[in-house]
Amino acid sequence: MKIRIDKERCVGNARCWAIAPDLYPLDDEGYIAIEGFDVPDGQEELAKRGARACPERVIEIVED
Repeated sequence: MKIRIDKERCVGNARCWAIAPDLYPLDDEGYIAIEGFDVPDGQEELAKRGARACPERVIEIVED
């Protein structure tokens, strides 16, 4: 599973980070710091929960 993030649309709610701070790091201004990542084994559900928490829907789940 992969996660893709549209950083340009992030408004800094940080709800993804509140659920999974190790998967969704923030920059110094409180916006998502990455554009995507491969989800580590065993953390798929946590990654999905973080993605669903985003009110702006900038996080896309890509199933392998």
